[in-house]
Amino acid sequence: MQKLVAGIHQFQETVFRQQQQMFNKLAEGQHPLALFITCSDSRICPSLLTQSEPGELFELRNAGNLVPPYGASQGGEAATIEYAVSVLKVSDIIICGHSHCGAMGALLDERSTESLPAIRSWLTHAESTKRIILENYGHITDPKARLTATVEENVLVQLENLRTHPSVAAALQRNELKLSGWVYKFDTGEVFAYDASAWQFTPLSSAAAVT
Repeated sequence: MQKLVAGIHQFQETVFRQQQQMFNKLAEGQHPLALFITCSDSRICPSLLTQSEPGELFELRNAGNLVPPYGASQGGEAATIEYAVSVLKVSDIIICGHSHCGAMGALLDERSTESLPAIRSWLTHAESTKRIILENYGHITDPKARLTATVEENVLVQLENLRTHPSVAAALQRNELKLSGWVYKFDTGEVFAYDASAWQFTPLSSAAAVT
């Protein structure tokens, strides 16, 4: 806690003072470029990863970067998505999974959540991911490769769930919104994006947006 408190004082004395004009402008309202949906994992820092400034990303974070289908959850995910699309008018939504994801690991190992009922219930929103891996990836026996496949397939499943949200469906119909699926690798700093034309995740620089 002391490290966090010291960080706040440093922010106030240096960063805020040096960029006070920008922060004053932020007080007038927000106009983010994108809704960035990612995992709660502490190793992910969206603004650092994308080199974005305050006010440029509207963020939604939870375990496993899950998007419950519309009406399937009483959480705040639907409200956040609706506000981003209908009020803030974001032009892009990115779902970003990541390597070494504990939530996806738990999805593959039911025993790990036997005493964690809330987590087990939450992961039902990735049941399609689990079924895809069980029925279509039996040939992958290496645990690391299997986890990587799970992370990637989950991003695609959550993109489909995202399309069930009325605000998203309407904006897509008007060609006012683009959806993208990314996977970030901690150990290399690489980001892969799903290329619909190639049916696979490719390095971000060469990947086409999912729409």
